[in-house]
Amino acid sequence: MAEGIERIKCLIIGSGPAGYTAAVYAARANLEPVLYTGKEPGGQLMITTDVENYPGYPDGIMGPQMMEDFRKQAERFGTDVRYEMITKVDLTGPVHKAWSETGHEVHADTIIVSTGASAKWLGLESEKRLTNKGVSACAVCDGFFFRGQEVAVVGGGDTAAEESLYLSKLCPTVHMLVRRDELRASKIMQERVFNTKNIKVHWNTEAVEVIGDNEVEGIRVVNNQTQEKSVIPARGFFVAIGHKPNTDIFRDWLNMDETGYIQTNGKSTKTNIAGVFASGDAQDNVYRQAVTAAGTGCMAALDAERYLTEKGII
Repeated sequence: MAEGIERIKCLIIGSGPAGYTAAVYAARANLEPVLYTGKEPGGQLMITTDVENYPGYPDGIMGPQMMEDFRKQAERFGTDVRYEMITKVDLTGPVHKAWSETGHEVHADTIIVSTGASAKWLGLESEKRLTNKGVSACAVCDGFFFRGQEVAVVGGGDTAAEESLYLSKLCPTVHMLVRRDELRASKIMQERVFNTKNIKVHWNTEAVEVIGDNEVEGIRVVNNQTQEKSVIPARGFFVAIGHKPNTDIFRDWLNMDETGYIQTNGKSTKTNIAGVFASGDAQDNVYRQAVTAAGTGCMAALDAERYLTEKGII
């Protein structure tokens, strides 16, 4: 092997609940994992304040603190955590190659992909300023905090429909802001939205500003046909225009759906390439929760361990 090339049994690409959980299991199985955190160590939970729906935290916990706990647990068992990004891979087997942003070359018998997904935002200054102060990209995560209050959801696809329906069980009125004159959501989701009396759909409507200093007080919108502006009362603003999986570097290697989510085989985390496993939001476009990401991180490490055992590497 060329000088300067590092050979390891298990490379974990990406942090967050999936990556850190994979690291805990892999380290305890003596796979001596090396984890590259990526540009956002801890993933989406680093921009989440109160996490109240993860088991084991009866009083809730701040997202960044939770990820700190996960990291410490992974390191306790010997995970080598590196605050760098993997920018290139070569998955022609049986040993897989990866390069970090500093050019370091790693050869790994197994790779666990846990690069997550990033929420798409509208790009408003006020949206960014009020994130976690009433602005959210996850109704299941944060809807509980807006019980009994009016909220707004922006988007017209299945994600927006699902978020609106979820919030309709908690909030007296859900304002659904749709920039076109029809929904892109599936027919069954459209029917559910239209049959839910406390969801009010605003057609041809775009949000131009989230009003408020330290919390959301309303949404300034414009009708893109009449150009008429108005303010919709809302204490919560949920952006539901989709997520983008952080999987671009694997595009030439791994099977993905049309939006970039890695496809895995059956109930496993196995990809189309032997020795490469995918976990968390990089392969889950349905649940997208910290607890499910952690679950698939565990699965990926177990799958990697079995693969290495079958190959006689461990």
